[in-house]
Amino acid sequence: MSTISEQVRGDLWERVATGLRTDISDGILQADDTLPSENALAEQYGVHRTTVRRALTELTHEGLITEGQGRRGRRVRGYKPIIWRLSLYESRDYHEHAGNGGGDQFDVEIRSQERTPSETIEVVIVDPPERVGELLKLKPGELIVARRRVRLVDGTPYQLADSYFRHSLIDGTPLIEPRSVSYPGGLLAGIGHPQARFRDEITVRMPTRAEAGKLSLPAITPVAEITRTGYAEDGTPLRVMVTIAPGDRHKFVYEVE
Repeated sequence: MSTISEQVRGDLWERVATGLRTDISDGILQADDTLPSENALAEQYGVHRTTVRRALTELTHEGLITEGQGRRGRRVRGYKPIIWRLSLYESRDYHEHAGNGGGDQFDVEIRSQERTPSETIEVVIVDPPERVGELLKLKPGELIVARRRVRLVDGTPYQLADSYFRHSLIDGTPLIEPRSVSYPGGLLAGIGHPQARFRDEITVRMPTRAEAGKLSLPAITPVAEITRTGYAEDGTPLRVMVTIAPGDRHKFVYEVE
């Protein structure tokens, strides 16, 4: 009979963890399958529940399984990342010649991967976050418009994408409206302010509680924060887009010449 003291013996909990890893990699346990109960695993491996719990905690930290969720218990995490070609995303030339009829480029990319995109949109006038104010070179007291989107793929939230514009730049245009808007060559090109270049800043971090809630993230899921600033031909910053993208749902691709 196993005892609670076995919890300090790494060989026992690691044996359980290794067994479950193997079951996952061999497809015996597949994405979204519910794991056996702690009691069942303890009996299967001949160890105490405390040892099983330690092994499950390790696999949760590795991102292989979810935390327990009520009666459904722990599940095998499924990974269905999208490919996001950031070097082409918002490229005017690609947008105009990709045969998408000027539609939303994110939608076109997701549909090309045989997935189903959707989004929710909120438009608000706000005081700018400090970093956004710096990047847009705003004057003190200058207001901005934030277009806040939750982008979904196959009904699952995949991104939070907040775009920030000077209020004076887009006031009276469709960009002020809380609906999906697209133009051939890009949004700002459609209202007479084409972006000539971009600058990306990418930070990988753990999500805030609010971000984790909006994205329905399992525990121990890092996100990429991508801050893209678009500039006019003369160097004037036109827009800042901050995208929060979960690491287990994206593969970022850059093609550089």
